Amino acid sequence: MMSTEEVIKEFKAAVNMTAAQIEKWLETDESQSVGQKSSDDAESTGHHSGRSIVKILRKKQSDYAEDDFSQMRRVNSYVQRHLAQRPEGGITHTRWRYSLMNWGHEPEKQ
Repeated sequence: MMSTEEVIKEFKAAVNMTAAQIEKWLETDESQSVGQKSSDDAESTGHHSGRSIVKILRKKQSDYAEDDFSQMRRVNSYVQRHLAQRPEGGITHTRWRYSLMNWGHEPEKQ
């Protein structure tokens, strides 16, 4: 199993958006148009994850709790898995990109 330092390092590499950028993104129609929802009016898994990521990014590393590390592991796994499924062609207006951005990763960011 990865050390907490490794989890944090991978998380910081996977999440390439700031807390403010994620919050702004989560307000968009594009953000809310993607993701798996458990019921008609429920928030999608990725959208909920994005809000959790914002909280983690705003914490001091010394204040991370086990729940934060669990969320970081989920984010690391999701981003890695999703990047491997990159579609052909342009990605700017794709559900694939929107989903990744809900998880704090902007694939068009250099």
